[in-house]
Amino acid sequence: MAATLQGKRIAFLAADGVEEVEYTKPREAVENAGAQVELVSIESGSIQAFNHLDHGKQYPVDVTTKEADAGAYDGLVLPGGVANPDFLRADPDAVRFVKSFFDAGKPVGVICHGPWTLVEADVVRGRTITSWPSLRTDLTNAGANWVDQEVVTDNGLVSSRKPDDLPAFCAKIVEEFAEGRHTAR
Repeated sequence: MAATLQGKRIAFLAADGVEEVEYTKPREAVENAGAQVELVSIESGSIQAFNHLDHGKQYPVDVTTKEADAGAYDGLVLPGGVANPDFLRADPDAVRFVKSFFDAGKPVGVICHGPWTLVEADVVRGRTITSWPSLRTDLTNAGANWVDQEVVTDNGLVSSRKPDDLPAFCAKIVEEFAEGRHTAR
């Protein structure tokens, strides 16, 4: 798996309140597979990660959502955390950025509370997805088929429920990013 993503650029979209392990473990997985990773956020500077409700580390932002071009990336990861996706879904540039990946058929990984941003981008209708259980109603109301599984893949969209699912999630996003575009979206 060491070079399966060689030459690929993967965007991680996150804001303050990101669940630290849901950012660091997937990032480590795609970097170990050879990808170049950039952290995209709604403001420049750095973001504050959390370990559940406790402060974690801060991570430097590479590019803002206002400046980011989805065309420059081969895939997207949306980590969870409760506050993180709430900030993202309120940012029109973040929502546009997310929607661009779906419009282009590029693979996307999302975990925990991350699908809130997908709901705002109106990209879950007709898709099978999982998430943190409290998002079930939001996803169902947005037209998704919500299931309670460790990892779910639906035509390039990889989703998982929680940090315990990270080993399966990380393996699956690397696989989907290696496959590339999914034209049947």
